[in-house]
Formats: sequence, C-alpha cells, structure tokens
Amino acid sequence: MQARRSKTATASLAGSLLLAHPGLRDEHFRRSVVLLSAHDAEGAMGVVLNHPTGECLADIDASFAWGPLAQVPVFTGGPVEPEHLLLCAWKLHPGEVARFTLHFGIEPAQAATLMDEAGMTVRAFRGYAGWTAGQLEDELTREAWSAEMIPDNFMSMGNDESLWRGLLATYNHAWRLWAEEPRDPSRN
Repeated sequence: MQARRSKTATASLAGSLLLAHPGLRDEHFRRSVVLLSAHDAEGAMGVVLNHPTGECLADIDASFAWGPLAQVPVFTGGPVEPEHLLLCAWKLHPGEVARFTLHFGIEPAQAATLMDEAGMTVRAFRGYAGWTAGQLEDELTREAWSAEMIPDNFMSMGNDESLWRGLLATYNHAWRLWAEEPRDPSRN
C-alpha cells in the first residue's frame, strides 16, 4: 500500500484521487472519487470516476456509432461544463516510480489509438470538476476530501459507488464505518 498524501501538502496533487467525505451531501460529489488531472496555484481540475451514466459514446453521438470508440462508457465527470464531452485515458504501472500515465482531454483519434495499448482504460466524461485558487486546499483542510495515491489494485475495483467504498476501506479507517450508511438513513 502506498503512503497517504498529506491533506495540507503544498505540492501538486495531480495524479491523485480525491475521496469525498461520507458526510458530503453535494449532489455532484456525494460518495465520489475524483481523479485530479491538474493542481497548482491557479486551482485544480479532474473528473469524477464513479458516476456512470449507463451510456456509451455511440448512445450520445451517432458519429461514434461505427467507430472504435462506440462502446466507451460515459460518466458524469463533474458540474463544470456538463454539456462538454471529455475523453480521457489512463494506465497504471504497479510498482513503478512513474505509477500512472494520464491522457486528459484527448481527441477521438488519439483515444482510439490508445485503446489498442495493453492496460489502457479509455472513458468519456460529461463535464469535469474544477476548483479555483485555494478552494481545494480549503476543502482538504476542512476534511471534505481525502487526497490519496492510486493503489496498485485500482484497475480491479468497480466504477460505481463500490469504488468509493473500497478506497475508503483501504485508506481512511475513520470514515470507513460511515461508508456503509444507506443513501437515505431514514429508510434504514
């Protein structure tokens, strides 16, 4: 298991996962796992990895119907520019120093090429998550998020709420019990 990233680190968290606090009720980020693609003094951005729409690219855009990207799953990437479709690809390198290769906001032709690479995951996202300068740092200080390294078993984890639960069980034992709380506790 990799060491946790500090919540107050001034270094870039790009390439990290943000796990939403179990008490976070924002409809866009409740029980979310965000892959950060950028983080610097100007702000941060990434995509929510575990909010599948149940659609694939061919379902939302006929131009993909007969091409290699037709079955690429579509996720709700975040509340910023939800009408914008973003293609991303990544590959995990377990045990290596450069553990993760990320291609963010790529063109369809590049995504199609990357699909042929062993171990590469390609996904489409409607919108993205974004934070202005200092906003993410403030939310980390208030423990709305936990910033974590990508674990070696990441690719074998689910792509829905089970991803969030599994990562909480691995990284944040204090939050783990809350992860099993039903979505609507009044219906328990």
